Amino acid sequence: MEFDEEKCDDKAYVLDMVSKQGSLLDLASERLKDDKEVVMAAINQDGNALEFASKNLKDDKEVVLASIKKVGWTACYVSERLADDKETMLDAVKIDGQELYYASSALRDDFDVVLAAVTNKGLILKYASKRLRANKEIVVAAVKQDKRAFEYISDEALKEEEEIKSLLAE
Repeated sequence: MEFDEEKCDDKAYVLDMVSKQGSLLDLASERLKDDKEVVMAAINQDGNALEFASKNLKDDKEVVLASIKKVGWTACYVSERLADDKETMLDAVKIDGQELYYASSALRDDFDVVLAAVTNKGLILKYASKRLRANKEIVVAAVKQDKRAFEYISDEALKEEEEIKSLLAE
């Protein structure tokens, strides 16, 4: 699809183009990358378009959640404020546990967020807080999902528990 760069600041033109191919948001003017209607149209077509949104809209919870619900890994583009927002990051890790990597340190120590993440991707236990890497419920969920998560358990005594060892044998 050809994008006429001379029309990069023409809202109607850009809106039409990003509705057909969201990644064309990259070619829009800075003003339109900060236009919520244009960005939402791009994200509705292609969740990856969040990459090209303005810094302001990467801090807009509605915009970010729309993107994350389509493509979980786009949490890597969210503002620091939203990386520390439990609802936003919980949605992200439920879709793709790997997104725990982009969560704030406070959320890496949040039981609900970490449990959702390791249930989806056990190896992400590596990025949980040391405290939660020693939490039996978190560890069991992680090892059930991926036996290799065993390596990231922070409590040596927990590694010796029969329940954990039995998960490795399955």
